[in-house]
Amino acid sequence: MKKRLKEESVIFISIFKWLVLASIIGIIVGLSTTLFLKVLNLSTAYTSQFSLYFLLLPFAMFTSAAMTKYLAPDAGGYGARVIEAVHKTSGRIKFMVVPVKFAATIVTLAFGGSAGKEGPCAQIGAGLSSAVASVFRFSDSDRKKLVICGISGGFAAVFGTPIAGAIFGIEVLFVGGILYEVLLPSFVAGIISYQVSASLGVTYFYYPLEFVPVFSEAFFIKVVFAGVFFGICSFLVIESLRLGQKYSRKLEEKRGISDLKRSLLGGIAIVALTLVFSKTYLGLGLETISSTLEGGDVPFYSFLVKILFTSITLNAGGSGGIITPIFFIGSTAGNLFANLLGLDSSVFAAIGLVSLLAGAANTPIAASILAVELFGTEVAPYAAVACVISFIMTGHRSIYPSQILSMKKSSSIQVEIGKEMETIRPVYQHRDRSVIATARNLMGVLREKGRKKKGDSDDNGAVSTVEPVEKEPGPDDPGKE
Repeated sequence: MKKRLKEESVIFISIFKWLVLASIIGIIVGLSTTLFLKVLNLSTAYTSQFSLYFLLLPFAMFTSAAMTKYLAPDAGGYGARVIEAVHKTSGRIKFMVVPVKFAATIVTLAFGGSAGKEGPCAQIGAGLSSAVASVFRFSDSDRKKLVICGISGGFAAVFGTPIAGAIFGIEVLFVGGILYEVLLPSFVAGIISYQVSASLGVTYFYYPLEFVPVFSEAFFIKVVFAGVFFGICSFLVIESLRLGQKYSRKLEEKRGISDLKRSLLGGIAIVALTLVFSKTYLGLGLETISSTLEGGDVPFYSFLVKILFTSITLNAGGSGGIITPIFFIGSTAGNLFANLLGLDSSVFAAIGLVSLLAGAANTPIAASILAVELFGTEVAPYAAVACVISFIMTGHRSIYPSQILSMKKSSSIQVEIGKEMETIRPVYQHRDRSVIATARNLMGVLREKGRKKKGDSDDNGAVSTVEPVEKEPGPDDPGKE
């Protein structure tokens, strides 16, 4: 009895401890996210007054790259560094990352860089949480939990979706796994961070869908095919970022173009592309996202152009996140899918928005909950199906290369569990009773039957156009007289 009481007492004290700590982190992250979003809104509102503001983007990207290189190299990227810090250094993040990430992202987005705001908020929140842990000299285990709370709080406050944001913060660390030990503090930090930001005037967009899809086998099949399509789009996003990074390294290694020069070239490339396609693909692109969710049409190539703009921005030295561009890509891809099949464009824009997040970031649970919080419960079951299919279709790859793989997405694929996604090399593993093996065997049988049928036809019914040559009887031939 005493042991049982002791266990329950310890658990109660632990719950109380993390309620207090997570609440403190939620308040800190909510305040930092609010400050970031308000400064971002003011800066973008000011620069957008000038019609050709994007012409200064090369210099903005140069400034962003220089700040990151000389002041805080860990502030680079679009959120992957914070995941890496959780896995490799128990959440130790240099405090200089916070102001550098703040300033570099503002500069990039204000002048038209195609990036997002969620990653920086999560990275800033994680950096502040790490600083709190350092001040109070917490253990590595507690520091790691606090940093995860900072990530969840940052996503929750910037998404405007406390549950999905909190789940995203812990689901994004592992592919196919969730740290349940951080579930309670992450929820608390996410909810409080969101409430703080909302009470300070941060506004969010919600689009409860008026169209209620009637369930039918035909509509469900279309949702399944939509999940496959969005999985392919997620693959394109991931590969574009990877190829952009690879090409950037080649410029530096083979042609001697430094990262600062590369930032200028990247900015010039985006300016040129803007003159060709328009300013639609600059910055966050929230207007386009809203338009697609309201049923408006966009050019069919919009999602491809946004992928190109985003890859150049993030690989050439611009600072920012990747989630908002994913929302843009997903909603415009959903618009295209709906128009091709004559479906409701707003419904599939919403499904595409969350499905791209599920596939590219490997977070199907958070993306499914996000659909409920943003678009209502009616479309949620269909969105959840598309999210899971997109997650599986993407394969063993991710926009966050420092994620740890915790599961196989197919029993016919051999991968090494427990490794970072960037090191994963999937290999097909033959299984005699798998669907793939059965299909291959069936195809082999059909081909063999086809050959036999063709051979029988040649022997019995085919007419040869070549006259047979009669052989002259030899000396030993009994037929010779």
